[in-house]
Amino acid sequence: MRLDKYLWAVRLYKTRSLAADACQNGRVKLTADGRELKPAHDVKIGERFSLNIDQLHKEIEVLALPPNRVGAPLVQGFMIDRTPPEEYERIQMARQYAFEKRDRGAGRPTKRERREIEEFKYK
Repeated sequence: MRLDKYLWAVRLYKTRSLAADACQNGRVKLTADGRELKPAHDVKIGERFSLNIDQLHKEIEVLALPPNRVGAPLVQGFMIDRTPPEEYERIQMARQYAFEKRDRGAGRPTKRERREIEEFKYK
């Protein structure tokens, strides 16, 4: 089975073309030797991959090859998620601190306030 099709079938990417783009852009690597993989790489049972999905660095191990795209509850039969729990905690913390909170009734920020918020967040 092709790598892009496998990543799509186990629901790591929403579309097969997104999975192929991730492979072509070097976001999918073989864990054993760290080499970047192409979308047409032949997936074998027991292989481990590391992939970057947005800010999450995920590591998976292939258990079986699905015949087609599988439902979310069945994904565990085809792969093991070897991502360290600290990675999920890091993403959760980043989501908490990326959220802005305004006082109730304060309304939308003015143009000046919005610029100050963006300057504080991104610099």
